[in-house]
Amino acid sequence: MPELHQERQPKTSITTLELTSPAFADGARIPKRYTADGEDLSPPLEWSAPPPGTKSIAVICEDPDAPSGIFFHWTAWNIAPKTRRLSEGVPADSKEIRQGENGFCKHGYGGPKPPPGTPHRYVFKLIALDTSVDLPDGATRRELDTAIESHVIGCGTLVGLYGRDAKES
Repeated sequence: MPELHQERQPKTSITTLELTSPAFADGARIPKRYTADGEDLSPPLEWSAPPPGTKSIAVICEDPDAPSGIFFHWTAWNIAPKTRRLSEGVPADSKEIRQGENGFCKHGYGGPKPPPGTPHRYVFKLIALDTSVDLPDGATRRELDTAIESHVIGCGTLVGLYGRDAKES
């Protein structure tokens, strides 16, 4: 999610949204099926109703524990405001939402594949916006951040963990 600095964010309040997954609990291990070591499917996500005035929803998944800094696994936007869930395995060529380039330089979701060692946190962020995002498929995370800056009216997070030992690398 873009850094929500109060001086840059004119909204007086941002509604907290509940973001969950039927595949894993907040703070629990992400099943291998949703990682690059498994089927590399995006996990199913479900969320509470966004605030009034929501025109679109965005989803971001990032790894703040990556050795090179924050690593982006997924950006998706222009999700209809009436939507309350994404099924597992959202295809990169989905016609219903737009998706950006991930840190693997691929379009769509790219699952966790951390180096061996301590499990990494994978932060899924749900962002309610007071606008639709005018970006093409394949846009970068930086472009998405710029497009949604000052339009965030609600957000929620879900954190999953995933780690690999030396024999999995």
